[in-house]
Amino acid sequence: MTRPSKVLVRELGCQPYQQIWTAMRALTDQRGADTPDEIWLLEHPPVFTQGLAGKPEHVLDPGEIPVIQSDRGGQVTYHGPGQLIVYPLFDLERLGIGIRKLVTTLEEVVIRLLDDDQLTGSRKPGAPGVFVDGAKIASIGMKVRRGCTFHGLALNLDLDLAPFSRINPCGYANQPMTRLCDHAVLEGGIVGVGQRFTATLADLIGIDWVIEAGHDDDHPLHSLLDCSDAKTRQASTQPRRPVSEPNDR
Repeated sequence: MTRPSKVLVRELGCQPYQQIWTAMRALTDQRGADTPDEIWLLEHPPVFTQGLAGKPEHVLDPGEIPVIQSDRGGQVTYHGPGQLIVYPLFDLERLGIGIRKLVTTLEEVVIRLLDDDQLTGSRKPGAPGVFVDGAKIASIGMKVRRGCTFHGLALNLDLDLAPFSRINPCGYANQPMTRLCDHAVLEGGIVGVGQRFTATLADLIGIDWVIEAGHDDDHPLHSLLDCSDAKTRQASTQPRRPVSEPNDR
């Protein structure tokens, strides 16, 4: 199977969780052997999401924040403005990697971004994500269907951490949470960090990437999002080439 020539990156701004989840499932269900892989970069309005195995006792006091039962892996987590969401919609077989390799690669991207700010990111066995001094800064929950991935990673940049106290984050009581702005100067905002994340991920996997500003009429995002709003999307027609061979660490 031929590896893709490039991955399409879509900068979507702040979008409701339910609509994006619906679009991810639709794209996964309708994609064929030649459908390009995509990375969606965005934020969500405040929402708690439960994984497939999520236990209700980990939702302590949601208050006015909605709780959505999703089909991703993992337990309950929180999404809100100021958190970078990265949804890789990849054909794993075509890329020649498995889901475990993708998860560890996503973690490696975060660790490298933290290292750029002289921060040490670490992993914990059995708890996908990245931690700084024991506090969780990035969470991962994926779904594989028909050999293709959706859902993904949430990286805390400058969001309000208070809602995490209303849950047991990722199923762990009293799990400390942290965000990048508490440790370093946040440069570039969601868009800037999202593009740095994408560049590092593409480099590790060994593929090109290009930002897509619009959506074809038959793309699931076309009917779900206001495609005339270009303020949260920056067009680019120049692919970024990887600068090293795929990393198998």
